[in-house]
Amino acid sequence: MTLTKADLIQRVYKKHPSLTKAQATDSVETFLALSKDSLIGGEDLLLSGFGKFNVKDKKARRGRNPQTGDELTLDARRVVTFKPSGILRAKING
Repeated sequence: MTLTKADLIQRVYKKHPSLTKAQATDSVETFLALSKDSLIGGEDLLLSGFGKFNVKDKKARRGRNPQTGDELTLDARRVVTFKPSGILRAKING
């Protein structure tokens, strides 16, 4: 099962009866926009008790097309990695 953005909005709405559905939607959208802006700007995103999202630069490297076996060069790129906090890791592992 996957938790979607719509599911997240619905859970925020149910958990906080004082919020309207539009306010819950706006809250989730604002959080996600701030998170994206932070990562796009190259900043790490640390959520205490949850984990840390890091932006890492990967260098260009040689690769291979698995269908043809032809060698090619994979471009340099930026990737986002996630490292869960010790608290989250402990809860996941029971």
